Amino acid sequence: MATSGARSNALGGLGQWWGVLAGLLLIAAWINSAAGPAVVIALSAITVAWCLFQAPVTCGAPVRGRDDGCRNNASGLLLGCHIRQHRWQKLKMLILRRQVRQFCAGLFSDGKATTLAGVGSFVSGLVALVPGVVVH
Repeated sequence: MATSGARSNALGGLGQWWGVLAGLLLIAAWINSAAGPAVVIALSAITVAWCLFQAPVTCGAPVRGRDDGCRNNASGLLLGCHIRQHRWQKLKMLILRRQVRQFCAGLFSDGKATTLAGVGSFVSGLVALVPGVVVH
């Protein structure tokens, strides 16, 4: 029976970094004029999904007594760390109007590169939807 540690070693520790490869392929698709809009949109969606749900960032969920929030490792911008309450807190911050500003401010505190990659990929997908922008 394989343990979770054995599964993560099967890919040499690169299992959580597949989104970086998708991002690099997205850049290559924009540079290469042979890639059509469907390829750009698909790679954009994959990169955004990685940024939101699997990119390694800090948790940042509100913690009593700390201004900067939880410092545990988390998976993605939307999910919290291994503490179940933190996962719900981060998702609840998006729903409650008073806490959306705090959530958005936390995006650029530690996960700047992940946030920029996610926003850039999202914009890339939107631009690819405009006819005639991506040369095919």
